[in-house]
Amino acid sequence: MTTGKQPGTDGPRPSGEGPSGTGERPSASGEPSLAELERRAASRRGRPAYGHDALIVCDRLVRVFTTDGVEVQALQGLDLLVAEGELMALVGASGSGKSTLMNILAGLDVPTAGAARVAGRDLLTMDAGARLGYRRDVVGFVWQQTARNLLPYLTAAQNVTLPMQLRGGRRRAARTKAADELLSMLSLGHCRDRRPHQLSGGEQQRTAIAVALANNPSVLLADEPTGELDSHTAEQVFTAFRTANEELGTTIVIVTHDQAVADEVRRTVAIRDGRTSSEVLRRTERDAATGQESLVAREYAMLDRAGRLQLPADYTSSLGMAHRVLLELESDHIGVWPDPTADGAATEENGDGPAGTAQGT
Repeated sequence: MTTGKQPGTDGPRPSGEGPSGTGERPSASGEPSLAELERRAASRRGRPAYGHDALIVCDRLVRVFTTDGVEVQALQGLDLLVAEGELMALVGASGSGKSTLMNILAGLDVPTAGAARVAGRDLLTMDAGARLGYRRDVVGFVWQQTARNLLPYLTAAQNVTLPMQLRGGRRRAARTKAADELLSMLSLGHCRDRRPHQLSGGEQQRTAIAVALANNPSVLLADEPTGELDSHTAEQVFTAFRTANEELGTTIVIVTHDQAVADEVRRTVAIRDGRTSSEVLRRTERDAATGQESLVAREYAMLDRAGRLQLPADYTSSLGMAHRVLLELESDHIGVWPDPTADGAATEENGDGPAGTAQGT
């Protein structure tokens, strides 16, 4: 709860007590003392590494493109963790950086800086051979355009067995059996001997999912897989993703503009200006009195590893927040206020905090 007192007016600290209350006196410049820095470093040594238990780890990921001497930062220190077996969606406006992120995770592009790991593979240090093996064994990919997913002169079954053949290690009979099982699992058994032009758009995309799953990848990535489909067909394609996730345990990340798809997953991460900005978590709750179940969704702002927080634009504009804000740490939240010295901002304090209160959480 925000108290309304001016930030920074709590009075002087006891003599000899530093900002952290440890008794260490800060240096003359106001910076922590050497002893305080050593204490902080020692407290961090025993902590697990960031993302140690996640299948996909993006840590302060940066991707810069240079065209005609002009630099464009597609990713600006993005953080993302995806657990093994998760089915999640990435959303964001055009140019937000989500397609760049997908290309990096697919092994089609290389980050400029930061860290990215998928199933223990370091995406920054892999050479060309390792990257090829990564795309063949670890990750599957489904494009929006069906023509990019299937070879037109092969049947559905032949398209699915081709990645297995390129990988090697299976006899022909085993490849055929595995392809038939995948097609059957995705309700495509009747399509096994049809070529792509004999399939509907939904059947083509479901066959593409089977192709992406052919080598049993740890991660399946899909870039706008329902973008060219009507709502009913898109629902069938998403059902295929859910089936693969539940029956094979494959981790699936879907980039989508389709809100119906985003609403069907337990976790939706929004990317804005090259960073993760917000996250929607959905869970099922049961009413204690009636026993009726309902789906509850809650949106959270994302706090990245550098401590940066993207406040929603409609929040900041409604309170005239720009350039600077005032912060105050409370026992259970952080209060955020507009800068009272800014042009047009209120300069008188009311009972809720300086210049009106934007309550933090």
